[in-house]
Amino acid sequence: MTDRPYTLGIEEEYLLVDRETGALAETPDGLMEACAAELEGQVSPEFLQCQIEIGTRVCADIPAAREDLRRLRATVSDCAARYGLAPVAVSCHPSADWKEQHQTDRDRYNQLARDLGGVAQRMLICGMHVHVGLPDDEQRIDLMNQLSYFLPHLLALSASSPFWQGQDTGLASYRLTVFDNLPRTGLPPRFASWKEYERTTGTLIDLGLIEDTTKIWWDLRPSHRFPTLETRICDVCPRMEDALTLAATVQCLVRHLARLRQSNLRWRIYDRFLVNENRWRAQRYGVSEGLIDFGRQKIVPVAGLAAEMVEILAEDAEALGCAAELERLAEIPARGTSSDRQRAVQAAALAAGASGAEAMRAVVQHLIEEFHADL
Repeated sequence: MTDRPYTLGIEEEYLLVDRETGALAETPDGLMEACAAELEGQVSPEFLQCQIEIGTRVCADIPAAREDLRRLRATVSDCAARYGLAPVAVSCHPSADWKEQHQTDRDRYNQLARDLGGVAQRMLICGMHVHVGLPDDEQRIDLMNQLSYFLPHLLALSASSPFWQGQDTGLASYRLTVFDNLPRTGLPPRFASWKEYERTTGTLIDLGLIEDTTKIWWDLRPSHRFPTLETRICDVCPRMEDALTLAATVQCLVRHLARLRQSNLRWRIYDRFLVNENRWRAQRYGVSEGLIDFGRQKIVPVAGLAAEMVEILAEDAEALGCAAELERLAEIPARGTSSDRQRAVQAAALAAGASGAEAMRAVVQHLIEEFHADL
């Protein structure tokens, strides 16, 4: 990352599925090498052999991120197609059994498996991470404290994991129920300064419990490798344009909070207990039941909150060149999240006489189509 503020980076994790059956597939010999040859260090294996991770270059703005993300998605898709496979950008496979998956044999992942024990075995989940450049350490911590308020909003709008092992979980984002079993996850603590952050995390490093802060998996964290704030709360989005809309929202939020700070103002910081209640509501309901507006002391529909965010961040979106993408944020509650669309596909298939397994295959085919819709 450069020393310029508000640069952008997007990381996405994909699942590989058989194009015909929709079943999960392990990465075949040669696929990662083929992807790596074309993507120059922007693609890597993930914890499970059925996963692939990509990361954009450092992007000055959303148009640059769109160009790079489209290239990454298209290349992974083209390489996978040679093996009869397809990538899907979804946080939980609708019907796969985690007990049938195999871990990638790499030192980092072997160590994770040893450290986490049985908790690691259920990690059949994928997410999206958005990095926004903030060169100043103190500013990064200060803005992390404030940006945490918006994490439930981002989760609600990105939700893409309603199913687990062929069952409707009743949740919009089942992914978090799996991920939250890991240590050092959830909302970040509040820190008074960068020094306090270093002192607190350094305690675990000095004790040899973790080697560095890459093993701290909060929903929002200062990146260990880059001078960025890394937002990690989002489910991965099947459609590329939805991913870009959420990335634009994160970028605008960071700039907006930085502008407030320059004017000696700030977003009010609410107790972690209260923000966690909104996090649960987002995880459970997505965009259907609303989040708590603590200032107004009432539950507000996510559609209204999204419209307010578009209005509040309009100046920042204009400056960053992502006004059109930000405006799409208000469309997500109206047309539903990926979780809503997946449930609609399942319901339509069942209504047409499909069996439960056939309906799940229809959902996977829908996810394959959505992955390729914006390429």
